[in-house]
Amino acid sequence: MGLALPDDVKERLKGKNFWHLATIKANGAPQSTPVWADTDGTYVIVNTAKGRAKDKHMRRDGRVAMSSFELDNPYTFIEIQGKVVDIVEGQPAEDGIDDLAEKYMGQRPYPLRKPEEQRVIYKIEPTAYSSYARDH
Repeated sequence: MGLALPDDVKERLKGKNFWHLATIKANGAPQSTPVWADTDGTYVIVNTAKGRAKDKHMRRDGRVAMSSFELDNPYTFIEIQGKVVDIVEGQPAEDGIDDLAEKYMGQRPYPLRKPEEQRVIYKIEPTAYSSYARDH
């Protein structure tokens, strides 16, 4: 069973905040990518295209870390560690990128979709989190 995230972390995930997702390459080195993220209340939700580096990394090793900071105060940040517990493909993943595009861009459907692209949702179970807040 994973860790329940507090409401302020869930609010950050529900907001239009960009997150950096760190995955583990086959050689053990970390790789970090900025991503859109969300939560269903239990899991952190990340959507990517099948075949991208983060997709390959998470299929091989589901351990991840994510971080985000407030744009108006970058000394206030959240880090989440977790593991992939579910991979969703097909129409739910295609709809998922449209949901994220509406949230982040105010556009639906996702306008940057490539015709050959197949979307994938990763459900990440939080295992740890930390946060830090500091005034400017």
